[in-house]
Amino acid sequence: MAPTSVVDRIERLNTVSAKRVVDPDVDVVGEVGPGQLLPDELLSVHGLGLALTAEQTRVLGREEVASIFDNGIRFEAVLEAGFAVQVARCPDVNDPRLTYLFHEIGEETRHQRLFQRVRQQIDPQAVNPFVDHWLLSRLDRHGMAWLIAHRPVLYVMVLAGEEIPDLLQKLASEHPDTDPFLAEVSRYHRQEEARHLSFARAMLPEVWAEASAAERAAVHRVVPLAITQMFDFLVHPGVYETIGLPGLETWRAVKRLPERVALRHAGTRPVLDALLDAGVVAPGRVPRSWQALCGVDRAGRPTA
Repeated sequence: MAPTSVVDRIERLNTVSAKRVVDPDVDVVGEVGPGQLLPDELLSVHGLGLALTAEQTRVLGREEVASIFDNGIRFEAVLEAGFAVQVARCPDVNDPRLTYLFHEIGEETRHQRLFQRVRQQIDPQAVNPFVDHWLLSRLDRHGMAWLIAHRPVLYVMVLAGEEIPDLLQKLASEHPDTDPFLAEVSRYHRQEEARHLSFARAMLPEVWAEASAAERAAVHRVVPLAITQMFDFLVHPGVYETIGLPGLETWRAVKRLPERVALRHAGTRPVLDALLDAGVVAPGRVPRSWQALCGVDRAGRPTA
């Protein structure tokens, strides 16, 4: 049997996407309750040994969910911008790859509307100190522009931006103490993102074959640092200040937690596996930056 071509795989994704249009304003209705949205063991501070009151834990969980959704809205906007650039530059507007990009952009905007609705229900009070920071905001703008313009980098970040939330939402949706509506939102989003991951994996060998030397160097050395930053910024320091904790100090302590590091490893190893499968990273020659990100050795095997 002949191997399935990239176009065949994408045509199948187009067919499935056309048949499974889910409008969250109609099909995912409801609201989160007033209590603790996430169980204690899924909070970012789990492992710090903090003596928090029930009210502090309730507020912290709600603020963490709001922060994660805020990041999701913004990250998906970056993906949409990158896909829109591809559409504008594509020589053939009948290309089935573009058809899928149209599907994905539409699905991502629906996700953003749902995330926005949940955030409005939570009514978060945390102030993100990284927003409008004179240096970070400038670096973010330049990095975002470069990411959008370079397809190999964009597709690797797509994988990371989908795999990490997928793990977080899997853990939340499967835990009996997660807020029921939040669990429903998590299940809905995971089902949709499974197709997006399939598309990114299908496209990766193709865009890598066309990658420049600068793009290859960025994927091997810089992108793992960007993914680490993306993971660490899911819950920003202002979240901890809402319950009276020192923001930056707690945020730095959370980054070093063995539980948090293990979560990052688990969320990013599927990304590395996709790079190995696509020939982006050579077996036995995993770059050190990817080793540090995913907690693996040069062969891609998990380290102790």
